[in-house]
Amino acid sequence: MTAEVQAPAKSLGSWAIGVVGVAGLVAIIAGVYVSREALVGVAAVIAVAVGIGWPHFLRIPAKKTLAAVIGLPGVGSALAAGFVPAPGFLDWTPAFMALGMMAVFVVQLIRGTGQAQRLESTLGCCAGVLLSCLGAGWIAGGRFNGVREMLLVAAVSAAVALLAGLIRWPDSIVAPLGIVMAGLAGPLAGLVFSDIAVLPAAIFGVVVGAVLVSFRRLVTLRGGPLNLLAAVSMGLAPVSAVGSLAYFIDKLLIY
Repeated sequence: MTAEVQAPAKSLGSWAIGVVGVAGLVAIIAGVYVSREALVGVAAVIAVAVGIGWPHFLRIPAKKTLAAVIGLPGVGSALAAGFVPAPGFLDWTPAFMALGMMAVFVVQLIRGTGQAQRLESTLGCCAGVLLSCLGAGWIAGGRFNGVREMLLVAAVSAAVALLAGLIRWPDSIVAPLGIVMAGLAGPLAGLVFSDIAVLPAAIFGVVVGAVLVSFRRLVTLRGGPLNLLAAVSMGLAPVSAVGSLAYFIDKLLIY
């Protein structure tokens, strides 16, 4: 089986990734303020989108099968985080991660020996499973102590880092700029939208900024054009990762 070639006419730039990421953050915050069920639905859709687009970003064969293997554990993790009794919001997330990774290995075994890009498929799809499942952290954060403002601060910091990544400058400039801007946006959002202390909000913003700019570097290192599905996945994957990051920082630094 030969690898699919993406058509240059459908290639998208980093602006599309940033726009998709910001749209995902807006949808998550809207779900936080609407209802738990709405947030679970948004997280499940993001997991599916990450799963569908991740094999296109990796440029590997068996895209449809691997999309299901990556996306479905994320959906299960989101459902579990939304409806399991407190305080074990993410107790099932490691199990879904493990199941997803096992499924990745099973798919590679079924493909047989001598198939193209088996190592890239295995390692890359395992990373995709992790990213898909980490989105459950947004739900856990929304249920933890019922403090929705912390998630709003997280979304603002992430959005600032995503927007900084749209600047067409070298990574050596954009990376520290994105981290600094996210670090400043966190305390500012905390002062405006909540009573969260400045120092924890600043630490959170810096960490979120570092995660987001690392994904920008990943796109740069990949090289080549991105089709729509790959751009959607790369826009939503870091947003998914920030969810669990926000939850654990909330537990460690805020409460």
